[in-house]
Amino acid sequence: MVSDHGATVLRVCRAVLGAHPDAEDAWSETFLAALRAYPDLPEGANVQAWLVTIAHRKAIDITRARARRPVPVEELPDSSSSLGITSGADHGLWEALGALPDKQRRAVAYHHLGGLPYREVALLLGGTTEAARRAAADGMRTLRAVLTDTPAKGATR
Repeated sequence: MVSDHGATVLRVCRAVLGAHPDAEDAWSETFLAALRAYPDLPEGANVQAWLVTIAHRKAIDITRARARRPVPVEELPDSSSSLGITSGADHGLWEALGALPDKQRRAVAYHHLGGLPYREVALLLGGTTEAARRAAADGMRTLRAVLTDTPAKGATR
């Protein structure tokens, strides 16, 4: 069967997938599937048409699998966040966040970006709930001032 119809099956696989190693994979998958199904093939069936149908379906399966695979890129793109910050439009947010004192930066990150309640933020920071709340509030005040170019009242840097 392979010697009689192998070239035809490979042409079908290459027509769907192109001259790519996936075409040879589809060719192999075709004959493996045919081997399993051959005992149930009715007497007098058109074997070539049957194999071409299997090859076409295997090639389509590989095309679908190829579409689901990740595409390698040299640099990962910024993704938009659920907070409404789109890529490239952060207006200095990450620099301003990085410039905050460590405790304020972490409190803002844990509470406002991570969604943790102040009680859990306090456990992570090693202080009281009120101190975590104050650090996050001071950090947010400083961020607002930096991002809107207005002086922050009482903000410590």
